[in-house]
Amino acid sequence: MAGLALAAIGIVYGDIGTSPLYSLKTVFDPAHGLPLTPANLVGVVSLIFWGLSVIVSFKYVTLVLRADNRGEGGIMALLALALGAVGDRRRMHLGLLLIGVFGASLFYGDSVITPSISVLSAIEGLEVATPALQAYVVPLTIVVLICLYAAQRHGTAGIGRWFGPVMLVWFAALAAMGVLNIVRSPGILVALNPWHAVRFFLDNRSLGFLALGAIVLAFTGAEALYADMGHFGRKPIRLAWFAVAFPALALNYLGQGGLLLARPDAIANPFYQQLGSWSVYPLVVLSTIATVIASQATISGTFSMTKEAIALGFLPRMRTVHTSEREIGQVYLPVINWLQLIAVLLAVVGFGSSDALASAYGIAVTATMLATTILTYFVIRYRWRMNLLLCLGATGFFFVIDAAFFSANVLKLLHGGWFPLTLGVLLFTLMLTWRRGRAQMFENLQKHAIPLDAFLESLFIAPPTRVAGTAIFLRGESDGVPHAMLHNLLHNKVLHERVVFLTVYIADEPYVDAASRIRITDLGHGCHQVDVKFGFKDEPDIPGILDQCAAHGLAFDMMQTSFFVARQTVISTPGGGMAPWREHLFVAMQRNARDAADYYRIPTNRVIELGTQVEI
Repeated sequence: MAGLALAAIGIVYGDIGTSPLYSLKTVFDPAHGLPLTPANLVGVVSLIFWGLSVIVSFKYVTLVLRADNRGEGGIMALLALALGAVGDRRRMHLGLLLIGVFGASLFYGDSVITPSISVLSAIEGLEVATPALQAYVVPLTIVVLICLYAAQRHGTAGIGRWFGPVMLVWFAALAAMGVLNIVRSPGILVALNPWHAVRFFLDNRSLGFLALGAIVLAFTGAEALYADMGHFGRKPIRLAWFAVAFPALALNYLGQGGLLLARPDAIANPFYQQLGSWSVYPLVVLSTIATVIASQATISGTFSMTKEAIALGFLPRMRTVHTSEREIGQVYLPVINWLQLIAVLLAVVGFGSSDALASAYGIAVTATMLATTILTYFVIRYRWRMNLLLCLGATGFFFVIDAAFFSANVLKLLHGGWFPLTLGVLLFTLMLTWRRGRAQMFENLQKHAIPLDAFLESLFIAPPTRVAGTAIFLRGESDGVPHAMLHNLLHNKVLHERVVFLTVYIADEPYVDAASRIRITDLGHGCHQVDVKFGFKDEPDIPGILDQCAAHGLAFDMMQTSFFVARQTVISTPGGGMAPWREHLFVAMQRNARDAADYYRIPTNRVIELGTQVEI
């Protein structure tokens, strides 16, 4: 438990743990118009403290962590859980699908801003040491980020073990600095009274509402609690939060508030002025390391979510590299890595400072939080079958809070909020286009499908010449005769002595038990149907599955086995189900998708590809 909790400190809480670098500074940025007065300062610190208590401790740690999909978390796992809970209610199913996919899409926008603002805010400490170094902040940030993304192909198996201890030192430093400044200015402790948070809104009204757009920066990274549940488990994440992360963050925000009560001039960068000028350079080094770890967690989360989206049919297959022989979840997707780096560098260069990036940060985070709350309602109502009033009360309370934060961030749309939102809308369009295009392909194939049972019955009335060996034909869900088999019979006019039709199913759950993974049906005449079920986090390894078939009475010799795969060429035709530009987009995605044989780890020297055209 202690070891898992320590690891969770490094991976789960890196993002929210580095928020003190920029949160208070951004709230009282002169551009936002909120004056730095003792009453406003106490009110903001009170809002942050109670936000950490309500949003993180109550919503995520207490409620949302219970909504696990067989131990897995994250918005894609929650979406699969919610879709399964509502059953065949079509309108509800479609609405949840749109909400879940949009929330997942915005995660990609969030994952671009997190490395940008975290590393940039850490290196901005050099400006506090001496203004002469200001010109080097952005170039140094770019160098650090390029090195970070270039190292992704090697994985984190070697250095990952140090993440927990380093972040433990970071949280200890946060707590120590907080305690020191609270002792110097104990008046800040009145912020523990929630009335000061209420009075902040009563005194400031519209300005107080606008301030929510910056206050939410203190909670960014809360969604990582849920997304990483599958790696560490519910109890270690809760232990790490209540024993380390929450106390350290609360103390540091109170400490920064105490510093600003005594020295309002420190608002230019309160984090780096907590201990005095002597501590700036050591804090820059420690902050940079901490933000790199926080960024690494976000990058790894992006890889994991993309892998889940591919399995669930929302994105095309991509090249996936496994970077650890022992940890199956450690993957590297080159395309995602380099595209994300380009977007991160554009954000750093385009915005130029953590203050400017802060305006772009909140909208993606708050929209994802809102989507999580909505999906959670359907899980606890339709899957757990809890009382309606209890469901509405529990999720409605958090919905109001999330909606308030989201509304405040929407007002920053023209001041940087457009950037992550644009990225999110782009991913949303790609995901829905891919899913709709695949559905149209399936409908077209179904129209021309030849029932397998009837085909085999007629085929063996006058059977073709049988040749030695085993032929495995990949066959889609509910398909008829595989096109690859029809082309093989048409051109080669032979049939192997043993024929296997292999169908892969992806379940709406993260993992499938080995006992229920394989089902074999004898079709007669040396033909077999093999149904394989994977979870959306399982590794689709067909050779490994064939080895397991021996226990079911169907053994394979790979040197005597050939895999027949139909390479589908999609053709866009007028009058289809999608707009022409979406059809052309889908065709481009289909052409660049990783082929099925490579994705399922089938040895390339055992694969025979036969082409077929599909109109949409």
